[in-house]
Amino acid sequence: MSTLSALLRDEAGFVVSAELVLIATLVVIGLIVGLAEVQHSIVAELNDVADAVGAVNQSFVYSGHASKKGKYGYKGMTVGSAFHDVVDTCDNNQCDLACDGPVNEGRKGW
Repeated sequence: MSTLSALLRDEAGFVVSAELVLIATLVVIGLIVGLAEVQHSIVAELNDVADAVGAVNQSFVYSGHASKKGKYGYKGMTVGSAFHDVVDTCDNNQCDLACDGPVNEGRKGW
């Protein structure tokens, strides 16, 4: 009987286990919060990179060239071309990729 009562009164590993569970819980919660902040920072930086690429003016113009052959003909000819870049939908920080605020749900069952 003394062995059973000694086993029931023995709490040598209980405190250590409870402390480890508490510490592990706090670490996991901290990791979740930290990873959410890292994700938000990465999205913000990628948004900055996208804004920088969108701010690049991609317009171009080049003129044509013609080489005459004799009095009435041409040996070769190229025509000019032009492209004028306009602002796209998400250029210059018009689109925000960060999380929006909470929105109420609509009515259910319709």
